[in-house]
Order: sequence, then structure tokens, then C-alpha cells
Amino acid sequence: MTSGIQLSRPLAAWLLTTAALIATPLAHAASSQARQQAAAAVASGDAQCKALGDFYWEIGDAQGVQGSGTIGSDYSADQSIKIASASKFVWGAYVLEKIGKNAQPSDEQVAYLEMRSGYAKFNPLFCALSRSVDSCMSSRSNGELENRAVGKFYYGGGHDQRLAGMLGLGGLGNRALTEEVRRYIGPELGFSYGSPQLAGGMESSPAQFGQFLRKVVSGQLRLKEFLGYKPVCTQNCAEALDSPAREPWHYSLNHWIEDTPGIGDGAYSSPGAMGFYPWISRDKSTYGILARQKLGASAYWDSVLCGRKMRKAWMEAK
Repeated sequence: MTSGIQLSRPLAAWLLTTAALIATPLAHAASSQARQQAAAAVASGDAQCKALGDFYWEIGDAQGVQGSGTIGSDYSADQSIKIASASKFVWGAYVLEKIGKNAQPSDEQVAYLEMRSGYAKFNPLFCALSRSVDSCMSSRSNGELENRAVGKFYYGGGHDQRLAGMLGLGGLGNRALTEEVRRYIGPELGFSYGSPQLAGGMESSPAQFGQFLRKVVSGQLRLKEFLGYKPVCTQNCAEALDSPAREPWHYSLNHWIEDTPGIGDGAYSSPGAMGFYPWISRDKSTYGILARQKLGASAYWDSVLCGRKMRKAWMEAK
């Protein structure tokens, strides 16, 4: 027995198409909710995350923030904090914009951005009273070339500081440096330099840094194209002398590649010494931030251990 209602083929096709269009955002919303719940469960329940104390987290894509949360009350999306070595992500993006839309970084520029320039004696504490990029670099032993480190990976801020001088930024102080970097990567971005150190002197809120990362994953900044570019070994090889990473990650243009065999997922990141941990997924579609500001020798690595578990939960949630 059949219904007496007969639909024309065009009408039936229209109904099927409309149903599919409605179902797509509903499925996306369900997926986002599942991801939010999965990441939040790790943030609040995992032992390594609980050990961090208070922090703010955010995960998103080119469209915007897709999930976020706060553990405790010390941090929020709009609270500006010192981001230390997360500044390197921004400097790498700036250099690529500065050299021009169609230009490839020179071998020399790549060496500086991959910490192989030999300027390995840099101590950021010597820049406490510095008023310009050059005065920071010329303070005590900061500007000395270490011959044994030329061509080898040696983690430190001297490489970026020297490159900034070569690019004509040597006379800039905090305000002028902030304006210069924003001019190329986005005047709307609200972060700033609290110290004229390209590798570690920035201050930012998670919301503002998230906006920067969205510009990367959306392709508005050239850094997306160069994530993972010409990676270099950082540990257990003749090409490396010093690395703070506790796993044998590779390094590219001012960012790490989390590719530890059997552990790493290939994400690109730039963790800061005080625990600010920004990352971009291997497929360059998703970004994340774990934000906090704590003193401690392992603050950066503790954030990595928690943050990558949250990333895994988010990426694998259905």
C-alpha cells in the first residue's frame, strides 16, 4: 500500500539537498561539542594538566575559536601576560612578510631563523635595561660569535636579535618595534614588546595571540606555507649543540616540529619559558593555546605535556 502523494523529481531532489544542507552544520555543531567536551575533560582531569594549576586554553581554526576553557581564576582570554619564546612564532612570521610576498628566505636568513648562525652567547637578562634592539645585542657577551656553533643548532635569542639588526631594526625600542612588526603581520593585533628582544620579549593576551594564529592557518600570513620548512636536527646528531626540548624534535623557521618517533604528532609549536604554549596542527588547519605565566625550570615543558594531550583529545573526538 502506498501514499497517494507523488513528488516530482525536481521537488524531491530539492528536498534532499535542503535536508543535507541543514544536516551539515548540525553535524559540525555536534562534532565541535564533542571536541570541546573531550579537551575540557583532559584539562580538568588529567594528572599532568591538574599539576599546572590555573590556566586558560583555546582551540580554533580559520573561522574562529571553536572551544575554550579556564582552569581556576588566574587567567582569561583577555589577560595580557609575558609569552617569552612564543615570541619566536611571531618573529618568524614577520621576517617572511618583510622579505616580500614572492621571495624565498635566503640561506643566511634560514640559518638565523633555524638557530645556526653561531650567535650562541645571548643572555636575555643582560637586556633588562636595554632601550633598543642593538643595545640589547651589544650588552656584555650577547653579540659575540661562537665559532664552534656556526652551522649547528644552538637554541637561544641571539640569532633573532642579530637578524633584526641586519633587517634595519637595530635602533628600535619597544614601541617602535611593536609598530614595525604589526605593520607587516597585522596592525589589528594587540600584542606588544615589553623588552626589545625578538625571541622572547613579547606580551600578549591569549585572544590576541589566537587572532595571530588564525591569520596563519587561514593563509593570510606566509608562515603557513613555511611551517616545517627545511627542518634541522636539534638533538643526538653532529649538527646540534644545545636544545631545551626534552625530546628529539626538529626545528624550522622559528618554530619546533613535534615529531618525536612514537610520541609526536607533527604539530608546529613555540612554547615559552613561563608556560605559554601555542601550537598549529600538522595539517595546518587547527591552532591551540595553553596560557599561563609561571616561573620554574620546567614550566614550558609541563605545558607541552598537558597541551598535547588536549590537542590529541580534540583532534580524535567524533
